[in-house]
Amino acid sequence: QVRLEESGGGSVQAGGSLRLSCAASEYSACMGWFRQAPGKEREGVASIGLSGDYSSYADSVKGRFTISRDNVKTVALQMNSLKPEDTAMYYCAAGTLFGCPLVLGAFRSWGQGTQVTVSS
Repeated sequence: QVRLEESGGGSVQAGGSLRLSCAASEYSACMGWFRQAPGKEREGVASIGLSGDYSSYADSVKGRFTISRDNVKTVALQMNSLKPEDTAMYYCAAGTLFGCPLVLGAFRSWGQGTQVTVSS
């Protein structure tokens, strides 16, 4: 199983920006970010294939968040224009499915999570 380590979470005011990073222990064809707020189910935020040719975003973050890969073992999530409803624990995930669909079942490995808190 791939080991994943996230960094970059924190607290910001609404309208601010944060950048999350994730490093994997080995090559991962598909990497993504999910989030889970207290009392809610884990939901997909964004996913990206190895070369960046496949990427998906949740409707709630389109135009504000950008997912990117620097190499086969890392993924980043640039979050701009943050809103209080973006507050959640953010998890990095790795999978192998072609097309890198943004669904929970497509990812086999998970990080421990990094907290993002947006105040109004």
